[in-house]
Amino acid sequence: MTSLPMRVFRFYRDGFRSMTIGRRLWLLILIKLFIIFFIFKIFFFPDILRRDYDNDRDRAAAVRSSLLDRR
Repeated sequence: MTSLPMRVFRFYRDGFRSMTIGRRLWLLILIKLFIIFFIFKIFFFPDILRRDYDNDRDRAAAVRSSLLDRR
């Protein structure tokens, strides 16, 4: 009798091996995730703290004041 993690691994491995359309769908999902997390971050979410402040101490002070002064 094999261990539970090994049986689960074999279950998914055999399932992915027998897929035909599923492989293309997983590839499409992975490409979309790459675009969402990497490409969008680079072009649409610039590092504002790094741009506006010179060192870590100033960045930390800006975040701290932003969190505490939100009232």
